[in-house]
Order: sequence, then C-alpha cells, then structure tokens
Amino acid sequence: MSQAYFVTGTDTDIGKTTIAAGLLHAARMAGLSTAAAKPVASGCRLTDEGLRNDDALALLGECSLALRYQEVNPLAFEPAIAPHLAAREAGVLLDVAALRGPVQNILDKRADLTLVEGAGGWRVPLAGQASLSDLAISLRLPVILVVGVRLGCINQALLTAEAIARDGLQLAGWVANLVDPQTSRLEDNLATLAERLPAPCLGFVPRLAKATPAAVAAHLDLALLDPAL
Repeated sequence: MSQAYFVTGTDTDIGKTTIAAGLLHAARMAGLSTAAAKPVASGCRLTDEGLRNDDALALLGECSLALRYQEVNPLAFEPAIAPHLAAREAGVLLDVAALRGPVQNILDKRADLTLVEGAGGWRVPLAGQASLSDLAISLRLPVILVVGVRLGCINQALLTAEAIARDGLQLAGWVANLVDPQTSRLEDNLATLAERLPAPCLGFVPRLAKATPAAVAAHLDLALLDPAL
C-alpha cells in the first residue's frame, strides 16, 4: 500500500502543517511508514546547517523514512513573504519543473502515507502564470483541505473545493481546524461545511494548549481518508 496526498488550506496560517504532522503521526502510530515534502518554503531561518523552515522540520520529525532535510524542503528562502517573490529576490526560477523532481523523489520511496504540503492556499503563485496547484495537478495527487475555522471559512472552503474539482483532482478529505475559538455558531458552520464539501471530514481539531502531532492525531480519523490506512 502506498498513498500520497497534497495538503492545501483555505488560507495561509490556518494550520496546514499542524494537521499534516498530526496525520503523519496517526499513521506512524498505526504502524505505517511515512514520508513528507514541503517543496518550497519562505520565512526560513539561517542555521549552521543552512536555511531551515519550522514547518518542514515538523514534517520531517514525523517521517519514519530516513530523509534528509534537503529532500523534504528543497527550496528554502529566508524572507517571510510569498514564495514566488522570495524566489525572485534570490534569483531562483520557481516553476513546476523545479519542484516536481524533488517531490517525485519522495513519492518514489513509496511510504505507506506520503504528504506533500503546499504553501498558503490553492492558488499561491509560482513564476509566470503558474500556481502551486499546478504541481499537484502534474503529479495527479488527491487533495486534503485544511479549513481554518473562523468567520468566512465556508465561502473560502467551498471556493477552494470548486477550484480543486475544476483542476480535475479529487478532494479526498478535509479537516476543520479551529483558528478562532470565538467563532459564532460553530456547530452550524461545521454542519454546513459537512453538507456542502464533497469529501469526508477527517476530524475537528479544537484549540489545543499544545498542538503536538500526538495531540492533533487524537482528533483525526485516517480510516475516513482511505480504509486501507
């Protein structure tokens, strides 16, 4: 068994990495092998080993396969700005061709569960008129959508789901991640999302005192993603 998914979100800073790490942790606890890729990341910090991204490090920490950091995050940029702008400042051509090879290398390792995490939302720009969604399209990866639950999330989630379907990809599942604990009519919002999104809800993750992969995994159900998992 080898399953791979592209993880996207309804916006930036809505917990894609938190959820992805939780899914990987749940898989590891079920005895499955895991791998991950964060093909491009901005907002990296300079260390003795080079540029490092906290999200990529979190994913690497939940990979059961022996992967090097550069395999998980091949393109790292220091400025905390949109990746295509950071790449342009660094003189790097950020296109699908630059990302596809490193991600395919991870996919070829054929872990039981492989997650490829995007940056921001579905239409994050690359060079020219390309978007990061074109990477998922080129690899034909089914998509897991992280919905940052707050005011306006229903519209964002439905528009993202429509774009994924229009691009010819399967929405394999979605996760509700509570971003704003003061969200009004929370249960009604969740019910509306469940009624309208064409995929199973893999779980609702509340605000956690410590959102460790183990704590997040307790709120997720991998079997709803794929019975084989």
